[in-house]
Amino acid sequence: MNSQLLLILLLAMVAAIILFRLYSVLGRRTGHERSPQERFERLAGRAEPPNADVPAALPRPQAQVEQATGADEPLRAALLAIKLADRKFETDHFLDGARRAYEIIVTGFARGDRAVLRPLLGDEVYAAFDQVISTRESKKEKIDFTFVGFRDVKITDASLNKNAADIVVSFAAQFISATVDASGAVVEGDPKAVRDVTDVWSFERNVRATDPNWRLVATSGEADLQGH
Repeated sequence: MNSQLLLILLLAMVAAIILFRLYSVLGRRTGHERSPQERFERLAGRAEPPNADVPAALPRPQAQVEQATGADEPLRAALLAIKLADRKFETDHFLDGARRAYEIIVTGFARGDRAVLRPLLGDEVYAAFDQVISTRESKKEKIDFTFVGFRDVKITDASLNKNAADIVVSFAAQFISATVDASGAVVEGDPKAVRDVTDVWSFERNVRATDPNWRLVATSGEADLQGH
C-alpha cells in the first residue's frame, strides 16, 4: 500500500513539472491575442492597423493620384497600340533615340550638314531646312552652336493610323547659339549665353517597314529651326 502511494505521488510530481514547463513555453493569455480570423487575414496579406511602432503610410500627392487613376490613359492606349503593331517598340528606347536625334538635328542644321539631316527628316521638313540653309549660305552667314543638354524630354501625344505611327515629343533643351556674318560679327544670338528652349517635335514611322528609324515630320517651339 505504501509503495502504491509513493508511486502515485511520484507521478503527480512528474505531471506537475510537465504542466509547469508547458505554461512557461506557451505563456498566459492576456486578452490581446489575435483571433483566428485576424490571423487568417494577416496570412492572406491584409494590412495591419497602424500602431505606435509601425507608422501609417503617407497619403499620395493629388497629382500622383490623378496619374494613377488614368489621366494619361489615351496616351498610354495609343502607345500600347503602337507596341502591338510593332513588337520591337519600347517607349524608353524610343525616347533615348529621340534625344539623340534632337541633338544630331539641331547641330546638323546649325552646321548646314544636309547629309546628316536628310535621313532623319520627312520630305517637307527637309525642304524647309534646306531652304533656310541655302539662304544662310547666300548671305555667307554661319552659326556658332554648342548643344548643352536637356532639362526634360517627354512624350505628349501619340497615334496610330493604319500603319503610320506618330509620336509627339516635348524637348526642354539648352544650347548656345549665335549667327555671325562673313566678317565674324554677331547678327543674332549670343555666343556666351545659354538658351533655354522648349521644342515640340512629331516623329513618324511605318510600323510595317523594315527601316527601324523614325523621321521628324513637324516642328514647333522656341528654337524654331526655320532660323534659330
